[in-house]
Amino acid sequence: MDTDTGVALPPMAFNLWGTVEEAKPLGDSPRKLLAKLMGVTGDDGTAARDVPVGQVSLSPVGLAEGHLTALAGIVGASHLTTEDAQRAPRSRGKSSLDLLEWRAGAAGQEISAPDAVLAPGTEDEVLKVLQYCTEHSIAVVPFGGGTSVVGGLTPFREDGGRDYAGVVSLDLARFDTVSDVDAVSGLATLGAGLSGPAAELALADHGLQIGHYPQSFPYATIGGYAVTRSSGQNSAGYGRFDDMVRELTLVTPSGIMTVGQASPASAAGPDLRELVMGSEGAFGVVTSVRLRVHPVPQVKRYEAFTFPDFATGAAALRAVKQTGTGPTVIRLSDEIESSVNLSSGDKVGETQSPPGCMCITLFEGTPEHASSRHEETRNLLLAHGATSVGEDPARHWEQGRFNAPVLRDSLLDAGALCETLETATDWANVPRLKKTVGDALASSLNKSGTMALIMCHISHVYAEGCSLYFTIVAAQQGDPVAQWRAAKTAVTRALTENGGTVTHHHAVGNDHRPFMDAEIGELGVAVLQAVKAKLDPAGIMNPGTLVEAAGAGGASGAAGVSS
Repeated sequence: MDTDTGVALPPMAFNLWGTVEEAKPLGDSPRKLLAKLMGVTGDDGTAARDVPVGQVSLSPVGLAEGHLTALAGIVGASHLTTEDAQRAPRSRGKSSLDLLEWRAGAAGQEISAPDAVLAPGTEDEVLKVLQYCTEHSIAVVPFGGGTSVVGGLTPFREDGGRDYAGVVSLDLARFDTVSDVDAVSGLATLGAGLSGPAAELALADHGLQIGHYPQSFPYATIGGYAVTRSSGQNSAGYGRFDDMVRELTLVTPSGIMTVGQASPASAAGPDLRELVMGSEGAFGVVTSVRLRVHPVPQVKRYEAFTFPDFATGAAALRAVKQTGTGPTVIRLSDEIESSVNLSSGDKVGETQSPPGCMCITLFEGTPEHASSRHEETRNLLLAHGATSVGEDPARHWEQGRFNAPVLRDSLLDAGALCETLETATDWANVPRLKKTVGDALASSLNKSGTMALIMCHISHVYAEGCSLYFTIVAAQQGDPVAQWRAAKTAVTRALTENGGTVTHHHAVGNDHRPFMDAEIGELGVAVLQAVKAKLDPAGIMNPGTLVEAAGAGGASGAAGVSS
């Protein structure tokens, strides 16, 4: 049952981050850097973007024709498709493991894909789809922007001993409205399928903005922000996305529920929003989000600083946050990341950055408010050992802040392994955890036969601690999927044993699910299983993600990262 009408094709290429047009081959500088440091001398980084869907082996459609007909009857025949061009971009997310699988698929390895793509247009249609799939044991994977980097979109046909009759991808693209804008209270209700740029453009018509800019911003969606507890680059000023959420509508196989209160705060029991935010489609489908918005800032102010070392810079960021001077963005790169500068595209390794650790600050608001916060923050950083290097590096960072994932595609094609991971910890534990992560990564990758370039930055700060975000570049050795799985397992174990979270904002997905016992305890996992059993009694919602259904083998039995 094929149709190419009514189902929007995701803008990202199925086997790349972003589009074919924005992809770039490696420039001379990064190629020389790879060759010098780790002996990587691969091609010019254009192989993946030259592979059409027809050259990749996708799993055949296995869902019975009767089920396809029934589902088409719910959403409309024009809103269901089994075309490979539609199935492929919804088969995987955008982790390096996902992208490496596509390269294996081009070499003949079969890639599991959903049997069909559905694009319902109303909450009632979503409910009917989930109820039908519950009755017939068909797994459902909600799809927003497709930017998961933790295996959150892989269409599993079996999970913890449960077998499914098929898998469908439920696309939220038709939930794309901005409604009920309350400029007085600073609230707006947005459809879960709106992309970040589309949401900001629509709100700008009201003189408002969200101000949430994760690195996935060009493609990620409002619903995706919510169910993964996204943290954007402006989090110092506006908070994480879960801080912004006032209310959510969740469609589950058991019914439709709205969580959140019709007032700014309530003491009426536990806040059920916390069960939905971070649920990653494992409990149901978020269709709309009401969230806090604010006026578009009148001005921006920029300044960059350097610190002699990472510890000095981290202490300065802690002082800024605990004092409450209020920058919109404040981030600190370690010495290696400062010198490499991934936002420079084909000029990687050619930057003229001053020595030390680069700190970027940005301030937004009225001229008076931005100026006062800038001055107070500046004085505090200088008092803690910073040297000002002017506004140019901060402006350059803002202009190139979405470039790094595009560069990764070319690095993978050239024979390099490039991936990221993130965690969070208390300020007192930052030096120990940073060293522990670096040691675990270096040890594992060195055992595989390559040195590793390990970069780190702080980009999200709290009164009691901060995030640590690592970017790793190494040479692909043997089976690069197994190579990275071993490194990721080693480093995640190190995180759980040394005061770090398994994730700060990338979410759990399938990659981190084996470590949920260590993160929240066996009883905590059982609580999530109980919620899932109530909302998703047949366990059809996004199998393989977050937590197994109760009685399906326990959280640690998931497919994914293994030792």
